[in-house]
Amino acid sequence: MTRTPTQRLVAPLAMAAVLGLLAGCSAGTPDTDDTSTGEASGSVVFWTPQTTPDRLAAQEAVAAAFTEETGIDVEVVPMAGADQDQALVTGSATGDVPDVILHSSSQTGAWTSQGLLDADAATATVDALGLDTFNEHAIDAVTIDDQISAVPSDGWTHLVAYRADLLEQAGVDVPTSVEELADAATTIKEKLGITGLAFGTQAGTASATEGIQSIFQSAGCDLVEDGDVTIDSDACTEAAEQFLRLRDSSVAGDFDVTSARAAYMNGDAAMLLFSTHILDELAGLDEATPATCPECAAQPTFLADNTEFITVLDEDDPAQYGAILSYGIPTGANTAAAQKYIEYVMSTGYVDTLAVATEGRIPLRNGTADNPTEFIEAWGGLGIGPGQTKTSVDLYGEEFVDSMRDGINSVYLWGMGTPDATLAGLVSSQGVLSGQIEQLYNGVPADEVTAAMKAAVEEVQAGL
Repeated sequence: MTRTPTQRLVAPLAMAAVLGLLAGCSAGTPDTDDTSTGEASGSVVFWTPQTTPDRLAAQEAVAAAFTEETGIDVEVVPMAGADQDQALVTGSATGDVPDVILHSSSQTGAWTSQGLLDADAATATVDALGLDTFNEHAIDAVTIDDQISAVPSDGWTHLVAYRADLLEQAGVDVPTSVEELADAATTIKEKLGITGLAFGTQAGTASATEGIQSIFQSAGCDLVEDGDVTIDSDACTEAAEQFLRLRDSSVAGDFDVTSARAAYMNGDAAMLLFSTHILDELAGLDEATPATCPECAAQPTFLADNTEFITVLDEDDPAQYGAILSYGIPTGANTAAAQKYIEYVMSTGYVDTLAVATEGRIPLRNGTADNPTEFIEAWGGLGIGPGQTKTSVDLYGEEFVDSMRDGINSVYLWGMGTPDATLAGLVSSQGVLSGQIEQLYNGVPADEVTAAMKAAVEEVQAGL
């Protein structure tokens, strides 16, 4: 939820702004495939949505190490995802494109459909690194028309943080399904008088969009299958019923991102559905978001000490909501140098790349052929939070890293890796489902609400 990259498709920009952005393109740079030596040469222009000063500096350090090793210069250009969309379209029309772009999975689908990505180059890069070393779901997310269109790098997922002490006090077991989660949340509210599960429920907001998709898909609901909108299926209607029960487990009304997190940080909620960005905040490592529970003043790590996590809600058919960042090579880029750069940041420079924002950049390449868990294990030893003084292993133990591996290996987004990805991306970015959910709160039966959702989605589909 918090600090997550919004998934957008093409966003309009003023032409003057576009011209400024295109200064960071590789205009006139020759193809880096040196036919006399077979080696990459030239330079690389790299667009990244990780734009804060500390994250930019860390990426520049990785790029500098690559240059020292290869002699290939890298220009790191900070550019938000929405700006990337129009700048790439405009640059492609003039033959002026960057060489590598770090981007979201919804952009992979949109750019591939527009012919803006070099799928052959991406496939060759994945093959060079070893297809079997990647997260299978992440590969699915970037596979369009049976071809890998980008190289998965890292991402985050939703998890359920829960107070083990409060679940024990309420006499409930750790949930293993959406229905059990709703049962536990309801019981906690009844027995303890606090919110069972805090999560995004405010109708019409981005937080509700994430909350709906997270709960619905964990309950086995699919938005669309082979072009047919299925949000009114029996599984989706059941998911809507459970979503209402979870929403009604609140004693404080509807939540957005900030208020849901605050309820858990204050000790007013026993469970929290949130992104992995919560990991440092629970331990009091982010001064901007302090832990404020009654016990936290005397014991700053109280929440971290008493919190455990559900990283996969349905182990039989896992589908954890999250985000996937990938490296794309635009059509017309300096292919050989771009491939070499991506191979470097996904191997020698990979751990330093993940350390840019550890709690939100979990590896989608688990390891190497020789050491299949090398990178996920290394991730557990990286500092988290602004000061990076503690690691996730320090705070939550070795078993937590294993559970996070299971969680990120279950990352899923509606429509990913299919022609339906564009529709799913629009439904998400336009808040189509969250615009319908208030009917459920007002007593409209779940089957009528999912029928209304279907009609709204089909309206978007008709405009494609």
